[in-house]
Amino acid sequence: MPKPYPPEVRRRALDLVASGRSVAQVAASLGMSESCLHGWRTQQLIEAGVAPRSAKAVESAALRAAEARIVELENEVRILRKAAAAVEQVVPPKVRFALAAELAAEGVPVKQACLILGVSRSGFYDAKNRPPSARAIRQAWLTDQITAVFEAPRQTYGAPRVRAELVLGQGLVVSRKTVAVLMRRAGLAGLPLRRAAKKVPSSVTVSDLVARDFHRDGPNELWVTDITEHPTREGKVFCCVVLDVFSRRVVGWAIDSRARAELATSALGMAIESRSSGDGQIPGGIIHADHGTQFTSWTFTERAHRAGLLPSLGTVGDAYDNAVAEAFWGRMQTELLNRQRWNTRVELANAIFEYIEGFCNRRRRHSALHWQTPLQFETATHQPTANS
Repeated sequence: MPKPYPPEVRRRALDLVASGRSVAQVAASLGMSESCLHGWRTQQLIEAGVAPRSAKAVESAALRAAEARIVELENEVRILRKAAAAVEQVVPPKVRFALAAELAAEGVPVKQACLILGVSRSGFYDAKNRPPSARAIRQAWLTDQITAVFEAPRQTYGAPRVRAELVLGQGLVVSRKTVAVLMRRAGLAGLPLRRAAKKVPSSVTVSDLVARDFHRDGPNELWVTDITEHPTREGKVFCCVVLDVFSRRVVGWAIDSRARAELATSALGMAIESRSSGDGQIPGGIIHADHGTQFTSWTFTERAHRAGLLPSLGTVGDAYDNAVAEAFWGRMQTELLNRQRWNTRVELANAIFEYIEGFCNRRRRHSALHWQTPLQFETATHQPTANS
C-alpha cells in the first residue's frame, strides 16, 4: 500500500492549482493521478465552506462522533462501577435505596439505578413499600423539634446548645451525637466562633487583681468590662458592657456614637444600680478592665471607688487578661454584628439592646453555666439580686 503524501506536498500542489494551472497540468508535472488532486481540491473547498459536504462525508463525521461518545460513556461506566463498589463498603443499603429512589424520580430506570448502586430491585421495592419504623418516626419528630429550637435563638446554636435546650428546656432524652447527626441531615449548622488570640508581648502591671482567675462562687464578686465598636452607613457605634463572671450576665451596658469615658462610666453606673441593695454599694467587688483611657480615667475610677469596687487592670495588649469580656464580644460579633450591613446607628443600637437584654441574659445557654441561661443560673443558686 503506497504511503500517503505528506501534508506539505498536498498544500503546495493545491497552491499550484490555485495559481491558475489546471488540475491535469499540475498532476502531470508532479507525476500523480488527477483523481487524487481532485479529491484534495474538493476537500479544500469543503473545509473552506465553499462546497457542501457530501452525504457520505456527513455520515462519516457523525459516525466518528458517535464512536467517540460511546468510548466516553464506556469510560464513565467503568468509573461509576468502581465508585459504586467503594460506596457499597461504607454506605448502608437503606441510604442506597434512597439514592435509587431519587434517581428513579429523575427518570433513571430502576433496574439501572439498582445495578449501579449495588442493591436488588426486590429490596428496593420492599423498602419503598415498607412503613416507616419507630426509629424513623422518632427521628423525624426530633428533627422538627431541633429545627424549632435552632430557629428560635437567631439560628446560632450548634448541636451542644440545641441538645441543652431539648434536655433542660423541654425534658427530652437525646444524645448530643444524635442531635448533631439530625442537624447535619437537615442542613442546620450553628455559627462558628473563630477568634485568633492576639499575641502581644505582655508587660507586668501591679494593678491586676484577677490574674486570669475568672472563677467566682457568688454574684458581684468580679465584674469585667470592655468596649467594642461596629460600623454603620452613618458611622461607628460603640458599646460598653459590664458582665458578672459568676453568671455571665450583662449587668450594665451603654451605647454611644463616641468612645468617651462617659460611655464606660454609664455602663458601670447601670451595673451598680441594678446589682446593689439600694445603698449604691458593692462592697469587696472587683471591676476588671484593660488599659483603655476610658477605664483609666478619673470619672470611671472615682465612680467605682464610690460604690466600694476595687478597680483592676489587665496586662497591656493581652486579650487573655480579659478573656470573659473578649469571649462575649466574639459571640456578639458572630451572632449579631457580622450577619448583616447596618444602615443607621439607631438600627444597630436597638439590635444590640435586644441582643443583650432579650437574648443573652434570658435565652442564651452557656456551656460554663452547665447549659443554663444567666438568669436561670442565678435563680438556681438561690442568690437574690436586685432587679432580677
